[in-house]
Amino acid sequence: MIVRPFLVHALSPLHAGVGHAADVVDLPIARLKATGIPFIPGSSLKGVLRDARQNANTEDNNNEERLKAVFGPPTGEAHEHASALSLTDARLLAMPVRSFRGVFAWTTSPLLLKLAKRDLNERARDLPVPAIDGRRALVTSGSAVLHKNHVYLGELDLEAAASPEAARWAQFLAPWISPEEDIFSKRFVIVDDDTMAFFMETATQVDARVRLDDTTRTVAQGALWLEESLPPETVLIGLLVADRSRRNGKLGPLSPEEVADFALPREETLQIGGKATTGHGRCRIIPVS
Repeated sequence: MIVRPFLVHALSPLHAGVGHAADVVDLPIARLKATGIPFIPGSSLKGVLRDARQNANTEDNNNEERLKAVFGPPTGEAHEHASALSLTDARLLAMPVRSFRGVFAWTTSPLLLKLAKRDLNERARDLPVPAIDGRRALVTSGSAVLHKNHVYLGELDLEAAASPEAARWAQFLAPWISPEEDIFSKRFVIVDDDTMAFFMETATQVDARVRLDDTTRTVAQGALWLEESLPPETVLIGLLVADRSRRNGKLGPLSPEEVADFALPREETLQIGGKATTGHGRCRIIPVS
């Protein structure tokens, strides 16, 4: 069995929801119940990858057989064998927050970095996670969002300072999040965990939606609702776990490496979550090698 981390980088608003809720927001995003951290369910991500492989423009005559071996057979044949692939939920790593200077900041916290470091395992062994006492922020040297030793994120004014730990994480993440031109490092900010918890509740995107009555062309009775999304530029992290395939087909057992390479061979831009017809859910899925 092998485990490969991956990043999800939202290019448009991302609505991985939980259905209707009896709250101010009618359609909230999914949050982990114990921690309140936004996430994308692993089952959704697995379905997205399966669709991508099924609809891939490939000359591989064994693609259908490989698809069943890796993702499992269709429901009617589910008794034959289990899938060789599992995906964990993708958990928030950093989210954009409006900034008085520099437009916005990719914001994270020591707790989110510790959780990400655990998932990244050996790849992040040498990355230090800073401790932040009180409501403060750490930025990289030459930060685009720093103004007179302060950052102004959302409605908050936080004392800030350049930090070598922030620089190390920015250097590690920038090639994946901003591969062509590095706009990430100078906007990377680590805030304390309490401030991050505040942003996870208040820095999401909430849109008002209506449905018009076909006859009157006014808002239909009861057809006004609010839906929540993770904003574009949000970054999440998850794990792809691949095992030996169990299908007795003409391909024979696939190794864990073959399973992982088939499921996510390279960075891809795919649609995740709901509201696709309104432009939501366009995301980069990036294997972290």
